[in-house]
Amino acid sequence: MRLLREKAPSGPERRTALARLTDDWLAGLFAAAAPPKGVALVAVGGYGRAELSPRSDLDLLLLHDGSAPKEVVAALADRLWYPVWDLGIALDHSVRTPAQARATAAEDLKAQLGLLDARPLAGDTALAAALRSTVLADWRNQAVRRLPELAELCRDRAERAGELRFLLEPDLKEARGGLRDVQALRAVAASWLADAPRDGLDTARRRLLDARDALHLATGRATDRLALQEQDAVAKELGLLDADTLLREVYEAAGTVAYASDVTWREVGRVLKARSARPRLRTLLGGRSGERKQPVERTPLAEGVVEMDAEAVLALTARPEHDPALPLRAAAAAAQHGLPLSPHAVRRLAATAKPLPVPWPAEAREALVTLLGAGAPAVPVWEALEAEGIVTRLLPDWERVRHRPQRNPVHTWTVDRHLVETAVRAASLTRRVGRPDLLLVAALLHDIGKGWPGDHSVAGETIARDLAARIGFDRTDTATVATVVRHHLLLVETATRRDLDDPATVQSVAAAVGTVGTLELLHALTEADALATGPAAWSAWRASLVADLVKRVTGVLAGEPLPDPEAAAPSAEQERLAVEALRTGEPALALHTRGEQPLDPDEPEPVGAELLVALPDQPGVLPAVAGVLALHRLTVRAADLRAVELPAELGSGPGSVLVLAWRVAAEYGSLPQGHRLRADLLRALDGSLDIPARLAEREAAYPRRRGVPAPPPRVTVAPADSRLATVLEVRAQDAPGLLHRIGRALEGAAVRVRSAHVSTLGANAVDTLYVTRPDGSLLPDEEAIDLARALEAALG
Repeated sequence: MRLLREKAPSGPERRTALARLTDDWLAGLFAAAAPPKGVALVAVGGYGRAELSPRSDLDLLLLHDGSAPKEVVAALADRLWYPVWDLGIALDHSVRTPAQARATAAEDLKAQLGLLDARPLAGDTALAAALRSTVLADWRNQAVRRLPELAELCRDRAERAGELRFLLEPDLKEARGGLRDVQALRAVAASWLADAPRDGLDTARRRLLDARDALHLATGRATDRLALQEQDAVAKELGLLDADTLLREVYEAAGTVAYASDVTWREVGRVLKARSARPRLRTLLGGRSGERKQPVERTPLAEGVVEMDAEAVLALTARPEHDPALPLRAAAAAAQHGLPLSPHAVRRLAATAKPLPVPWPAEAREALVTLLGAGAPAVPVWEALEAEGIVTRLLPDWERVRHRPQRNPVHTWTVDRHLVETAVRAASLTRRVGRPDLLLVAALLHDIGKGWPGDHSVAGETIARDLAARIGFDRTDTATVATVVRHHLLLVETATRRDLDDPATVQSVAAAVGTVGTLELLHALTEADALATGPAAWSAWRASLVADLVKRVTGVLAGEPLPDPEAAAPSAEQERLAVEALRTGEPALALHTRGEQPLDPDEPEPVGAELLVALPDQPGVLPAVAGVLALHRLTVRAADLRAVELPAELGSGPGSVLVLAWRVAAEYGSLPQGHRLRADLLRALDGSLDIPARLAEREAAYPRRRGVPAPPPRVTVAPADSRLATVLEVRAQDAPGLLHRIGRALEGAAVRVRSAHVSTLGANAVDTLYVTRPDGSLLPDEEAIDLARALEAALG
């Protein structure tokens, strides 16, 4: 038991030693039980491969030839299994004759896979060796039938467990690219029908096993899921710098396994298809003898590239050592025709292709753009280039983002795959821009700065400038790519976090963008980036806000004047509600559904609504309305507050009415009825509805999930250069009633809220507040900083 607890480094030596000690212990138990002749104790599965992690279960088969009485074999099994259970070790056990084992394997694919790794521990080793040979022969004879079954098993498991190299909490065994897939590749190789690419596969397998060993030691449990809270401890066990380094190593290993799996299963499919076609061909040709071998069909795709056996391969006349653009030309041709790039071709290109000169010739640059513009078929081709190191040779800065995790649950992919996915999304938007080539390259490079410390947009601008020049763009185009990378978050962050009616907002974007052409590229990249991030990053609401901002900035760049928001008159409905509120002295309310088409029909988003509330100006309005909306499970997207001065002839007398325009959406279900909102708002204003208590009750009803604690809220004074208001930016964990709590804190600070803009990504909320003094003037700098600190303390 010493190896289960000691802090020795994880690795093959530890696993071998643990397996050897376990072998000796079980062999001793077997000998002490005085077994009859014709009986063997056999290790199968992971234990058969001697891949024992500290908390692994034991897969054991008690094999007998049937000559001993059943009760004798049963008693022997008890004397073996009970000591294992007494030590708390999980045990997968069976008692069978060779014929029973073969019959079980024929019916149960998992049992057959386990027997392929059978290893005798004690007793009649010849009996165990004979069974293994027989099962292996059965496997090869039945490969045409069993391999498609194994492939289906792998696909089903991948759908359930996901892709290991893109998961923040991956299952090292079950996820695609994990240890189960390594076992499947061994089984395919044992069938003799196909073999996996071996370069790096053993290293990847060892890395995954080492990570699982360290996980068992760190947790003291038999688990294969690398949970967030365990990653630092596992990294320390492995002597790695931090959890990100751990994930990058695990992701790289999983990528190697996944690529080997893709190549192997493609080869299996080709072999099986050829075998099924061969009998038909013989029938058509009239027999076996005297047949002329059919010539291999090669269809030209590009210079030096042909299609053969449903793959893009190098032509017989291709000379990579004299053709530096051939790797990109071959990749572009494969992606354009929706074909995989042959692993043999990629390997040859990696080994012999002449390096591209810097800057690249026009042919290479155009091939890269063609590859990226192919859309989804570009992904497997790009992965083939990455697997052989060609991408980092072409773009050296790519190495820093390879397999880099993104610890934001909104992100679906690692940084490198996100960049490729963004280019895929951008390929469908190229008709919207004047320079599709710049859009595709900017999409590929927009997050390239995430491999460096500091603001990734700032670092990315420098890297993108260097890479664009390397790729062969001229000085003007290089500057455009660098600008787009530098400001790739500008549109969505401004649209969702700033007041678009404030002239300073639009003018600042226009100054940063500079030209309509650059704005056009940024608009398309914004959409592609968000769609490639994940379903939570883009919606019809965000799209409409960004489109509104782009329209306003386009006008500024064209020389059109911006309207003065102070001079804008209230709408007819706002004025009607204000008159009613002034006449009755109570809130007047109108709720209008806004039709929003979902961007993806498979992922419908909540229907949006516009809520107008008018009531006589009084303290506590913002927190009261925000609290009522939270109680009715309405998500606030934006709020605009304005005081409307009514002349005497419109009401019972002159007066000031506060009008609040809200953009809201139902968390789930339908929107509440307006009269219920109004009734609760009246109760909130007169104090009979305790909103904080009601929100606390709801929060207490849902148990907190275990995980990494949320960072504390942060409030800053944003440098918005607005002449209308001081801008505060609140970053906090999203929770029901957050805007209500913010409103209560601001009421206590005696400031007025002009507008609020709410942006939520995953568990993170960014609320932007435009505030003034009660007289409408901006807050002095020191007063604004003090307010930010007070708000931060109140939220904390």
